Amino acid sequence: MNALNRCLKLLFFFATLTLSMGITRIIAADTENSGPGKNVPASNDAAIEAKIDSLLRTMTLDEKIGQMTEVDLGAIKDKSDIQKYFIGSVLSGGDSDPPDNSPQTWAKTYDELQSWALKTRLKIPLIYGIDAVHGHNNVLGAVIFPHNVGLGATRNPELVEKAARITALEVSGTGINWTFAPCIAVARNIRWGRTYESFGETPELAESLGAAAVRGFQGKNLADPGSIVACAKHYMGDGGTTNGKDQGNTQCDEATLRKIHLPGYVAAVKAGAGTIMASFSSWNGKKMHGNKYLLTDVLKNELAFKGFLVSDWAGIDQLSPDFKTAVEQSINAGMDMAMVPNGPGGKNNYIEFIGLLKELAAEDKVPQSRIDDAVRRILRVKFKTRLFEKPFTDPSLTASIGSAEHRQVARDCVRQSLVLLKNENHVLPLAKNLKHLVVAGKAADDLGMQCGGWTIRWQGRTGKVTDGGTTILATIRQEVAPGTEVIFSADGENAQGADAAIVVVGESPYAEGNGDRKDLGLAKKDIDLVKKVKQSGVPVITVLLSGRPMILGPALDNSDAFIAAWLPGTEGQGVADVLFGDYKPTGKLPHTWPKSMDQVPLNVGDPGADKALFPYGFGLTY
Repeated sequence: MNALNRCLKLLFFFATLTLSMGITRIIAADTENSGPGKNVPASNDAAIEAKIDSLLRTMTLDEKIGQMTEVDLGAIKDKSDIQKYFIGSVLSGGDSDPPDNSPQTWAKTYDELQSWALKTRLKIPLIYGIDAVHGHNNVLGAVIFPHNVGLGATRNPELVEKAARITALEVSGTGINWTFAPCIAVARNIRWGRTYESFGETPELAESLGAAAVRGFQGKNLADPGSIVACAKHYMGDGGTTNGKDQGNTQCDEATLRKIHLPGYVAAVKAGAGTIMASFSSWNGKKMHGNKYLLTDVLKNELAFKGFLVSDWAGIDQLSPDFKTAVEQSINAGMDMAMVPNGPGGKNNYIEFIGLLKELAAEDKVPQSRIDDAVRRILRVKFKTRLFEKPFTDPSLTASIGSAEHRQVARDCVRQSLVLLKNENHVLPLAKNLKHLVVAGKAADDLGMQCGGWTIRWQGRTGKVTDGGTTILATIRQEVAPGTEVIFSADGENAQGADAAIVVVGESPYAEGNGDRKDLGLAKKDIDLVKKVKQSGVPVITVLLSGRPMILGPALDNSDAFIAAWLPGTEGQGVADVLFGDYKPTGKLPHTWPKSMDQVPLNVGDPGADKALFPYGFGLTY
């Protein structure tokens, strides 16, 4: 027995030694290169949660609050503030660009900012956000896709997913890893200036296309190269405000809110959306940024959303004139990351936010458990994206920005988005060998009008707004036979004797509140242009560039054919594909099209919807 006991003790000793050595190797591998996120499989949720637990135990309050702070690039006066205040996120707002706005400079800027984050004690990397809402639209030379209203007309989730994937690849090529998209608002009043950011007037479009966009941005795995974090926005009811007022008040009972405005978020959460942005708007008078019931009880508890909530641009400020009170209300309501865009000297700058939240924690007005929950959610997203292991730009993706392959996907989005509203006497499709074709309207040769707002500049602009891409006029000239004479006439002169005239009209670029309108009538100059060309005695094909249905009046009557082209982006070739019959129109209206402003708002199922100019879902083909 003594001999047996000695053998058993020896076996136990060697087994313990082997196990100890194994654990030592695991710990050594885990801490190699001192990165807290090293060697954690992105798909291993249990390992990620354990890593977060470990990291939270080592973090100071200052480090935690830093993670909850997001600062605009243009507001950072000293880049070392990222290290000093442990900043967790940087964003580029609509007009916050590096000096020359090239992809290479964006990547260099991102890497430089990231290097400051990695100088902190715990080396927690930045997550960098940008409004890539229809392509990587802040960056010169990137492909600009149709705005969401056009994608809504495609009714094609697979195509929307593909467009989002191309966008993710181009965003990744500049190092950036987070887009404030998709917007899954359900636009119920076309007076709203953000109507074009919505897929349409029904929750079904928000559900199917919003989830498709999330899948496209995030890919099969957030850890994969070229995947970026999606942000479903703006939670919730932003498309239902009274009179379509931006940042206004959505007045309805909870059943209506859940029926119309919640389904898109249910679908986005199921699709795995990493983040959700709160809306500037209110529900029955209560600001969404401070609505604990909707942010925490419904979104986080009922829908089991595990990502993090981010505020909109200085959105917390709107809760109270006293910023400390506003911070307390929003963080306690469930806000995890505060977009505090203003810099030193600006209103409620990030340094003030950090100091006030620290005071609130010391006063126990914001519980430590709430701060830990917020930081856990932020870290969870950062671990899932493998930011700790791959914090810098992958240069192999930079070269593909604006590639021909990417532009082909955008071209397909354009042609599938066009809605043919009228086609008398089968004037369309046009023959490519016409002898004489007139193209009228300055919008026909204006890339900025094709792209609309959120293109290079926040509000967009007319003219050659970006590099690459082709105007409708240029693509028409490319499409016709060599012997066809194409005359461009901005004012509609000299159309007599032509075989046909294509007249391009529409809205000038705008974004957000600047696009709110009481009157959506087509501009008089556009109506007069269509009438003038019609009086020349030639068949008239009108192409409308707009972010929503417009009140067409005589412009429709004076057109033999009429196409709603929405805001198609840089690839005008998609419009030419439909005009000349290389692609038969398949687009269906994502909005009920009213005859007059007296009918607005008007949505499918409303009383009087049967008296609309064109019903929801309308669209002709050849």
